[in-house]
Amino acid sequence: MGEIFSKIYYGNTVLQWCIAAGIIIGAFVAGKILYWLTGKTIRRLTAKTKTRIDDIIIDMVEEPAVFAVVVFGIWYAVSTLQMPESTHLFVKKVFYALIVFNVTWFITRIFDALIEEYLVPAVKKSDGNLDDQILPVVRKGVKIALWIIALIVALDNAGYDVVAVLTGLGIGGLALALAAQDTVSNLFGGVTIFVDKPFMVGDKVISNGYEGTVEEIGIRTTKIRIYSGRLVIIPNSGIINKPIENISSEASRRNVISLPLPFETDISQVELAIEILKNVVKNNSHLEEKCVATLDNFGPFSLNLLFTYFIRKEFDVFETRNEVNLEILKRFKQQNLKLALPAQTIYTNEI
Repeated sequence: MGEIFSKIYYGNTVLQWCIAAGIIIGAFVAGKILYWLTGKTIRRLTAKTKTRIDDIIIDMVEEPAVFAVVVFGIWYAVSTLQMPESTHLFVKKVFYALIVFNVTWFITRIFDALIEEYLVPAVKKSDGNLDDQILPVVRKGVKIALWIIALIVALDNAGYDVVAVLTGLGIGGLALALAAQDTVSNLFGGVTIFVDKPFMVGDKVISNGYEGTVEEIGIRTTKIRIYSGRLVIIPNSGIINKPIENISSEASRRNVISLPLPFETDISQVELAIEILKNVVKNNSHLEEKCVATLDNFGPFSLNLLFTYFIRKEFDVFETRNEVNLEILKRFKQQNLKLALPAQTIYTNEI
């Protein structure tokens, strides 16, 4: 057995390889134990406190802490092996980069959790829609900035000349821009929507053939919840380059009804029908006072009344339309007013 462990492979004995593997396995076990202790013990302690901040921090630190233990274990295991100096230097640089990214991961998780816990509820309670529109952009922008800083720090720790790297990116910027035209146009589209404000979060709009409520305006896309309940994600460039109908901007919703009366209807009955339509508007608080009720034209089978009314912005269109239609039917029946059906009368002469 001693001979087996003493054999050398790639500059290290089998025993040294086994020790390194054991350290790595131990790091994974230690990470699992740490995760278990955090969930079973520390969370119980923080749950007894009045504040929620400690619960959020513990919840967000679990995964990054476990990852840090595993990474440190792997680094220490590799450092016990006999390897060329260049290999150890490479491992050291990778280790530093992973630590930087792990710290950034923890910070972004904390930032996101605090936003979700405190700012999102406050924004939902506020009266205006501007903060609903700004918050997602700021949220994503801060996280992107943190990861960019982490990348620069990682490159610097790895021994790269960050200025030279950025210069190289500048030289290749034109090629990158050409390859990412759609992405860039979507980003500019998001800025345009944010500046021009053709609609806000919560507005009902019609865009690209989709009608629904705007749920989120992002840097690259806009999310619209259509009336079927499905979420439609539209690239911002596709929104700003096409007409947008903002339904929520209307002061009231215009509705037009054509009511056909039989040709034999008396003039007094026609006048009564018009008066009934006007009274329906007066007695419904969901409607604007203005309306149009008139004998519009003579159809092939009927006398056609034109009824136009306006539903106030704050009331549901479909429910109000239903109320108006039922009220018209009810009053017409009370006055024995009938609506015409397509019919044809044939006169014949007996021979």
